[in-house]
Amino acid sequence: MTDHIPGERMARNEPLPPRAQPDLPHEPGAGHDLPVGTLLDASVLHEPVHAEATSAAEFILEARDVHKRYGQTEVLRGVTFGVHRGDVKAVLGPSGSGKSTLLRCLALLEPIEGGEIRLEGARIGSKEGRGGKPQGLPERQLARQRSDIGMVFQRFNLFPHLTALGNVMIGLTEVRRKSRGEARDIAEAMLGRVGLAERTGFYPSELSGGQQQRVAIARALVMNPKVMLFDEPTSALDPELVGEVLAVMEELAREGMTMVVVTHEVGFARQVADRVLMMDAGEIIEDATPEQFFDDPQQERTRKFLRAVL
Repeated sequence: MTDHIPGERMARNEPLPPRAQPDLPHEPGAGHDLPVGTLLDASVLHEPVHAEATSAAEFILEARDVHKRYGQTEVLRGVTFGVHRGDVKAVLGPSGSGKSTLLRCLALLEPIEGGEIRLEGARIGSKEGRGGKPQGLPERQLARQRSDIGMVFQRFNLFPHLTALGNVMIGLTEVRRKSRGEARDIAEAMLGRVGLAERTGFYPSELSGGQQQRVAIARALVMNPKVMLFDEPTSALDPELVGEVLAVMEELAREGMTMVVVTHEVGFARQVADRVLMMDAGEIIEDATPEQFFDDPQQERTRKFLRAVL
């Protein structure tokens, strides 16, 4: 039998490995004591923490006049902003305002039609083409650049045929080319840090939404990214499961991880973010401290949005 990632079913219809029936997916009180230890830990990652490295660039992540179209619809209309190392930017706005598209462009998952994205001052995702327009890069080069940017999706995006351990290991073995033994050690340690030491052998279908999202965060963190992007990470969760995910994100912020978070969690934006952005119709219309954004917004569109969500 050929080697495979631990936790990978050899056939999609193969029954789950025999073991005691799992506990109910939701652990009462989950999140109250999370995470379990430091998340940005060189001893877990087996290498220096990239998020802690110094850089001469003013911004660790920057969008410069970014434009994005889907057919005739311009979804991003000249978006410009930067994130300083260790800062948390919360992005709020109505549905359809371009928030998720912006994150996908920052994560190099979508090509842009105009402008540029920079990581630590270096252009990523594209090069200057004819007429100054962005020209795409080869997929292999994009894959290397993407490994510096962690992305956590609204719907978890876990592989259903892999266990929690297998989901966290796969990027280490397939992208970072770590040995299976080292990848297992890193993945097990990180799952322990997000409070899932007892769930490493469980498949996504056996985990609660909050547990699945913590697996997704662990999967991103083991790649040792320089910045983390979160696309409404709690919006698909039952209300009682939101706290366990926010606890991990709050700890990341305390440890100095640079983060851009698209969210409707107003409390998180107010308490954790360094700056809050308001997006509307593909543009950033407000960029302020949490105090000013929530207590004295300058734009009427922002005031109207806040009246609807507060």
